[in-house]
Amino acid sequence: MKILTVDIGTGTQDIFLYDSNLDLENGFKLVLPSPTMMVHRHLKQSLRARTPILLTGHQMGGGPSAWAIEEYAQAGIPVYMTPLAATTINDELDKVEALGITIVSEDEANDLPSTVSRLELKDFDFLAIAKTFADYGVWLRDLGAIAVAVFDHGNAPADVSDRQFRFDYLDMRIRERNSLAAFAYPSSDIPKIMTRLQSVSDSAGELPCPLVVMDTAPAAVLGAGFDPVVAQRKQRIICNIGNFHTLAFRLGEKGIEGVFEHHTGEIDLEKLESLLYRLADASLKHEDVFSDMGHGALMYTQEKIEFGNDDFDVVVAGPRRGMFNRQSSIPNRKSLRPYFAVPFGDMMIAGCFGLLAATADVLPELGELIQRSLRGEGRRGVAPWDA
Repeated sequence: MKILTVDIGTGTQDIFLYDSNLDLENGFKLVLPSPTMMVHRHLKQSLRARTPILLTGHQMGGGPSAWAIEEYAQAGIPVYMTPLAATTINDELDKVEALGITIVSEDEANDLPSTVSRLELKDFDFLAIAKTFADYGVWLRDLGAIAVAVFDHGNAPADVSDRQFRFDYLDMRIRERNSLAAFAYPSSDIPKIMTRLQSVSDSAGELPCPLVVMDTAPAAVLGAGFDPVVAQRKQRIICNIGNFHTLAFRLGEKGIEGVFEHHTGEIDLEKLESLLYRLADASLKHEDVFSDMGHGALMYTQEKIEFGNDDFDVVVAGPRRGMFNRQSSIPNRKSLRPYFAVPFGDMMIAGCFGLLAATADVLPELGELIQRSLRGEGRRGVAPWDA
């Protein structure tokens, strides 16, 4: 059985093709530019020619793509967007129009002259990924499932902060079912408020198998937990330092004990260590993060974790984990001792391993095979090419 997993971040999209006939370490993998970075680069190149542009398609990750679209409009070049595509910038379309962008219907888009360049927005492009694998003689046939992770703020009401709305959603899911896999859904069960997850499903088109979607944050932490050293700890803090978001989950035998999420660009090692200390001693409050332009924090226990009693204090993963290689200058405080997780030998695709584990939970008919692979049972070497 094969499962395609795709973890879509700000800097990269990390792709792992699971094959139940192979050791996980022998699975094929790709680390490619993220869709939002691809749109950013396309628009930066088109900007030089000052070509009017029409953006169609679906809501996708913002950040670099949104910045490039806004720069295009600020340069006085005509920018047209269909309504769904425009939600990439803001769910409130009047705020998109205030940037100098023209919102057009699908019919109006079709009537624009051929001199207007066209670009489709979407996070997940199955055909492009399948072609890349096919170029190397690997065919995405007979897939048991496809699992995709993206970061979703959710569609907040006009008078509610996106950051607050996301943490209200996280709190609801944790209280309903205290598990990292609670943030994964079959495509038929995506909550209406999670519009970016829904856009992944909508843009995927006709797929040859079931689709599972998940939030990137818990996927990364769930995957990091499969590092054999980390897996031995009953209570642990796992911090994933991504290109755009940094989050840490405090995990115990009963599930999630606390979590915070901040923007990586807004923190340094001093600030991050301070947040991790407070997550450990249960003193961290939502406002500590939210008022600092982060997303927020949640605590579900008053029990304290004492650092210094084990070989390491905090598990660290993510493409910006090198932040922990710098010396902290917090006065009179010893720097935290990190352990750099490498589940199945590869930190960059930790989110894919988390997606795989969540798929076993969401699609229980696939669970036994996946769980056996994640436990390292029945391992094989390199499979025959035609296996």
